[in-house]
Amino acid sequence: MVLQDSDKEIIQKKFVGLSGVVKLMVFTQELECHFCKETRELALDLGTLSSKIKVKIYDLVNDVNEVEEYRIKKIPAIAIIGESDFGIRYFGLPSGYELGTMIDTIIDVSKGKTKLLDPVKEKLAQIKKAVHLQVFVSPTCPYCPQAARIAHQFAIENENITSDVIEMMEFPHLVQRYSVMSVPHIVINEDTSFVGAHPAEIFIDQINLALKSSYNPMYS
Repeated sequence: MVLQDSDKEIIQKKFVGLSGVVKLMVFTQELECHFCKETRELALDLGTLSSKIKVKIYDLVNDVNEVEEYRIKKIPAIAIIGESDFGIRYFGLPSGYELGTMIDTIIDVSKGKTKLLDPVKEKLAQIKKAVHLQVFVSPTCPYCPQAARIAHQFAIENENITSDVIEMMEFPHLVQRYSVMSVPHIVINEDTSFVGAHPAEIFIDQINLALKSSYNPMYS
């Protein structure tokens, strides 16, 4: 996916607000997976729009150390890394509405903080257990960016939270595993889920409900 000149102009203006360096760690493979080529091209395009964005390309088979370090088990994948690794991953091609999610997340990661309201941050700070969020999205879903953004913001604000955004059409086996019928579909620690774009406060309530039940966090 090559960005249009008009898109590049808009994104470049947004990237003026970048603070620290952001690494886009792109995982593909030599025998191209579906949308690996487009994902790689998109990341490389984004890297041309700011000197603070560094793009690194890794092979799922050959770059074993990086695959293990960044917990990559499916491709295409992008790990968005700032001064530290907040546990933010995007699986699939971030196109359509999800491109905006990617841009906004890059900006947040560069700053190491979000614009979440203080009461939300206070509630987030009370979460002391490991939380793995998987947000299933579709490029044509106008409500998905809100859920994806909130999940990524939570990961930035609380080191116990990791956030995966997954393009549902590219990973049908996961859609089947988690019984995804509509998006956004949010899975919490493998065994709890809810559907819809809800305010951050309700999102936190769902996490707390999930933590009250037994769970076994796994990275799929």
